[in-house]
Amino acid sequence: MNHEVTVQWVHTVWTKKSRGGPPAAVRNAAPAGFRLPEADRPFAHRVEMREEDAFTPRDRVDDLRSANLRLRQTDGRLVVQPRLGPLFTAPPRPRRPPGAGLAPGEWVRWQLNHRFSSALGIRGWTYWLDTFNVAYGPCSPDVFLGTPTRYVDERGPLR
Repeated sequence: MNHEVTVQWVHTVWTKKSRGGPPAAVRNAAPAGFRLPEADRPFAHRVEMREEDAFTPRDRVDDLRSANLRLRQTDGRLVVQPRLGPLFTAPPRPRRPPGAGLAPGEWVRWQLNHRFSSALGIRGWTYWLDTFNVAYGPCSPDVFLGTPTRYVDERGPLR
C-alpha cells in the first residue's frame, strides 16, 4: 500500500450476566477507541475487554494481517470492510453495507456484534462487540479518541 494504514480492533466479550443492570452499565461505558501504542507501522492494535475481568482493557500489538478486515487500495482510497465469521453467529441485520472508502487522512469506526451458544446450549449465550478503527495515512496516537470521518453501525439485535 502506498499510504500508511493503522488498525485498532476493540473486542468486547460478555454473557447474560452483563445484559442489564450495573454490569451492563460498566460494559456500555467501555471506550470504543484507545490511544495507540508506540510501534512500527503498519500494525494492528488489539484491545480486548472481557466480562470476567470487569471489562478492563488488555492490549497488544499484532501484525496488520491479524485484524479480521479486508483492506484494499483502489484509486488512491483505502476500502475497508470487516470479515464476518460464520453466519450463525451474526444476529439478524439488514444487508451488509459496502466497504468504507477512505481518502488519506481519514478514518472509519465500524462496529458489528455476534452471539454464540455452546453446541448443546448448556452454557448459554456469549456476546461479542467488535469495533474496528482504521486510519489511512499518518495519524497521531490519539486519533481514535476523536470523531471518525466515517461511522458504520452494523450491530444487530441481540436476544
